[in-house]
Amino acid sequence: MPHHLIESFKSTLDEVRESDILVHVVDIAHPQHEDHIRTVNQTLKDLETIDKPTLLVFNKIDLYRKLYYDPFLDDEAKEEIEEGLRGSLKHQFGHDNVFISAITKENVEELRAKLLRMIKEQYVVRYPHQARHW
Repeated sequence: MPHHLIESFKSTLDEVRESDILVHVVDIAHPQHEDHIRTVNQTLKDLETIDKPTLLVFNKIDLYRKLYYDPFLDDEAKEEIEEGLRGSLKHQFGHDNVFISAITKENVEELRAKLLRMIKEQYVVRYPHQARHW
């Protein structure tokens, strides 16, 4: 790997160590998305940062549906499948998650709400004396 890329990668890893919250964006339409998550989690474990509050953001839910859903499924069945998938991923990887589409902006407000909740929780932990006045 070129030296400048190695240095850039090191600075990214330093940012991970210093962060209070991790946002792990995953391409859910990729067939090996679970392997990608495991690889990142192993890297975080190696960096001793695996216990940081993390939100898994599964992008491309629109493409996932197009690739994997039967076109005759009704909306209720799709919602049921996604709730099962969300629960399974949370159980498997231990982090809250949200399915979004950057293209259609689907669930972006849910993403914002979850991030705000996580930020508030970290603020209370980091600044307990100020949180009462916040």
